[in-house]
Amino acid sequence: MWKQRVFPVLCRLEDFKPHNTFPIYMVVHHEASIINLLETVFFHKEVCESADDKVLDLVDYCHRKLIMLVARTSCGDPSEEEQSQDSTPMQELQKQAEMMEFEISLKALSVLRYITDCVDSLSLSTLNRMLSTHNLPCLLVELLEHSPWCRREGGKLQQFENGRWQTVAPSEQQRLSKLDGQVWITLYNLLLSPEAQARYCLTSFVKGQLLKLQAFLTDTLLDQLPNLADLKGFLAHLALAETHPPKKDLVLEQIPEIWDRLERENKGKWQAIAKHQLQHVFSPSEQDLRRQAQRWAETYRLDVLEAIAPERPRCAYCNSEASKRCSRCQSVWYCCRDCQVKHWEKHGQTCVLAAQGDRAK
Repeated sequence: MWKQRVFPVLCRLEDFKPHNTFPIYMVVHHEASIINLLETVFFHKEVCESADDKVLDLVDYCHRKLIMLVARTSCGDPSEEEQSQDSTPMQELQKQAEMMEFEISLKALSVLRYITDCVDSLSLSTLNRMLSTHNLPCLLVELLEHSPWCRREGGKLQQFENGRWQTVAPSEQQRLSKLDGQVWITLYNLLLSPEAQARYCLTSFVKGQLLKLQAFLTDTLLDQLPNLADLKGFLAHLALAETHPPKKDLVLEQIPEIWDRLERENKGKWQAIAKHQLQHVFSPSEQDLRRQAQRWAETYRLDVLEAIAPERPRCAYCNSEASKRCSRCQSVWYCCRDCQVKHWEKHGQTCVLAAQGDRAK
């Protein structure tokens, strides 16, 4: 909500000319950290089941991100020339925020897929939100049609994977990408689950949209995701079935608590919040900025991150638990001096190159 309501106001303020945009970048980046965490934990079904009604807010969040993906496809990507033009720090920050928004939206797609894996245990309000309020199956069809994670550059097909655009070799172009796979699995969960089928109203519009999927269900795709044969059968049956008019039953809909509360508490205050944060949060003195940078450096120190890691480091030579690190490159661990000496013949050249690279930086 801050990115949607406050950040645009901040960018428009005439007196907002920060000497350093790093504090505001960290706030914008915070959403990316959280969605990465959510993607990791929602892989486990028990997390989704324990989230209760908070899943409503998360479903709405994922829906907003998927809408942004579809809108991005219609607007197109900025050209390399536009991205390389000289710009102010705030303009550069806005460009970084837009790029980050794309990656966050792709993560939201994965989170939504993990939620639909638990469709049989979701509340009626959540199912109704996904199928009736947002009509997610039709939105997912739009995503498959446009595939915003694919593009053509210089006549070559590129796919967005592992945080960057990668050129796809001609021999690999029929391979199902991870993101396409997430969309297909989500559609499978929403359309073939008995709980969802009982509540999804198949109107003539919905039927027309879903039948577009038949063109994508090739033998090559079915070889890679055999479960989609059931979806193909469902669509063949749908093509012959009669459609139903929209239901006019009385529905008591549960409202997402978190978003609704924030909207209600801050309505009409967004301009004031932006001005307050301009003065007290995003215009730090040099001394405050140094203290803040020191806190960030301490937070992301290697030894701090390793202390909270679930597994202790292992010796690169004998694989036993290690407590000593190579003093030159700081990246390889050993349990004792003897193992380091024995491993040096293999590690030495790499270690020297890594140390030289660090000095060059």
